[in-house]
Amino acid sequence: MSKRYLEVAIISDVHLGTFGSQAKELTNYLKSIKPKTLILNGDIIDIWSFRKNYFPPAHLKVIRQIFHMAAKGTDVYYITGNHDELLREFTDLDLRNIKLCNKHVLELEDKKAWIFHGDVFDSSVHGAKMVAKLGGIGYDLLILVNSWVNYWLEKFGKEKYSFSKRIKNSVKKAVKYISDFENTAAELAIDQGFDYVICGHIHQPQMREISNKKGKVTYFNSGDWIENLTALEYVNKEWSMYSYNPAEFKSIKADSNHENEVSVEELMNLVNPAMP
Repeated sequence: MSKRYLEVAIISDVHLGTFGSQAKELTNYLKSIKPKTLILNGDIIDIWSFRKNYFPPAHLKVIRQIFHMAAKGTDVYYITGNHDELLREFTDLDLRNIKLCNKHVLELEDKKAWIFHGDVFDSSVHGAKMVAKLGGIGYDLLILVNSWVNYWLEKFGKEKYSFSKRIKNSVKKAVKYISDFENTAAELAIDQGFDYVICGHIHQPQMREISNKKGKVTYFNSGDWIENLTALEYVNKEWSMYSYNPAEFKSIKADSNHENEVSVEELMNLVNPAMP
């Protein structure tokens, strides 16, 4: 499969280290693109879940692929989220092509994009962190059960079903939370004079223009790699929402143990700016 050139690719909410993370599919996607800039917009590694001692090889391959892309020239920005908030202690860490930050401003021609995870708007994360963590565990279990159900649905030729999507779309409070989140992000971006505001966190892929008395902004959410398997892409001055299609990758052979493995020399060049 030939790689697609992109100016920018944005993913979020991968939650590596949890049962629901679709790591294999994400690796397939990352191998299919060649972005100038790759932005990881929070909750890529689920540090909250490390106590489970669950981090299979497929999850490690995602990290390996990201390092491989950085070593080959892609600028990678890792923006911290709430599930990987421990990394905020190392904000502004610069490993040449990999940069760790809490937010990022991306200049695209004559427009500016304000990019951050979005947990700053979530009072449950900041005001009752233990409750939020318990909710995360419950969500992880729901996804695990859902995966088992979908396995049997596929066996019988039935369409996959998402419990969490059904809940979000049915419960008015959840729908209002998503709407409030989007509007709050948009209003702040308008006040700051940005053309785009790009978030993750709520696992709800979205592209829409939001306006108020002060102006307008285009709000984007890159979705997640648990249920939606989506990414934002920017090329030829246009944004689009990528949605993973398994049929595109059926012919791909299983990875060899050394495929896309970063060599010692590549890694040293990546992390040591002093090296020629």
